[in-house]
Amino acid sequence: MHSHPEPLPKRLYSLEISRALWLARFPGYGLRLSVSVLFPGMSHLKKDRLLERYIQYLEVERNASPRTIIAYRHALEKFKRFAGDKASWQTCTAQQFRAFLLDCMKASMARSYVRLTFAALRSFYKYRVEREGLRDNPLREVQLPKMEKKLPIVLSVGQVDELLTAPRKVERRTQAPTWSAARDAAMMELFYSSGLRLSELAALNVADLDTFSETVRVIGKGRKERIVPVGQIALKAIQQYRFEASVQSGPLFISKLRKRLSSRSIWVMLKKHLSQTSIQLRVSPHKLRHSFATHLLDNGADLRSVQTLLGHANLSTTQIYTHVTTERLKKAYNEAHPRA
Repeated sequence: MHSHPEPLPKRLYSLEISRALWLARFPGYGLRLSVSVLFPGMSHLKKDRLLERYIQYLEVERNASPRTIIAYRHALEKFKRFAGDKASWQTCTAQQFRAFLLDCMKASMARSYVRLTFAALRSFYKYRVEREGLRDNPLREVQLPKMEKKLPIVLSVGQVDELLTAPRKVERRTQAPTWSAARDAAMMELFYSSGLRLSELAALNVADLDTFSETVRVIGKGRKERIVPVGQIALKAIQQYRFEASVQSGPLFISKLRKRLSSRSIWVMLKKHLSQTSIQLRVSPHKLRHSFATHLLDNGADLRSVQTLLGHANLSTTQIYTHVTTERLKKAYNEAHPRA
């Protein structure tokens, strides 16, 4: 094994999550569903005017995604249940939030989820200080556990190639449309070619793809728009799928009922094709995004460009991939150098 990075493939251009994503497609209706429908067992909570004003602020002024709004509402109501009926947002103390933090840790809650929960609480109190004249923010005195640093799992270029060619090798089921293999190949090619998130891919419309400029328009987190390049192999796969399925407008990727393919269905599709390969890793759609970023950096792309392509708000989020690349180089060095 040598220390040189694998050649850049042509494909790469120079839950309850499913419920949240469904709501993202129908925000006008979904965000007005009762709390008891979204989170069973919360119907006993009294209407909280402070909380509702904050949620409205997130939705209208911050233009937060439905997914974020649901997560933040859930976090705030989780604390309310812990604090009890007599607790008031006006009088909550740092000690109460420390006790809540300890309770979350005792429940073996993932650190990432703990930090998300407290991000919601901190955002809520920051809003109250700035908009409602609250004098003291008790969350300032609460120290959170550090995030566990886990390097993302990345497929090799060879593994990506094996996975992306799998749809054409699977025997079609009788109930599946004749164009299902072409669709699955096009979706996975686009995933890896442009480094999209699962929700971004599911939300794509035909009009978002520009074959002349070889780009795709993506609406990412916070409803921010970005334009991402699409490689030639992915473009050809998409054109073949659209021809076979007669997709001219509306959702880009459709089900056999010709409705927009859900995020969950895309996940199941990837899992099905993975089972037909020799890859032993647990691969999610996000692993193709990880592989996209790492393979670009392996082959000399600068960090800022990768940040833009991924739609990361902060460069620090993208920097995790530099650690992956370094680890791969170290491994190659240790295996190849005679005095390593």
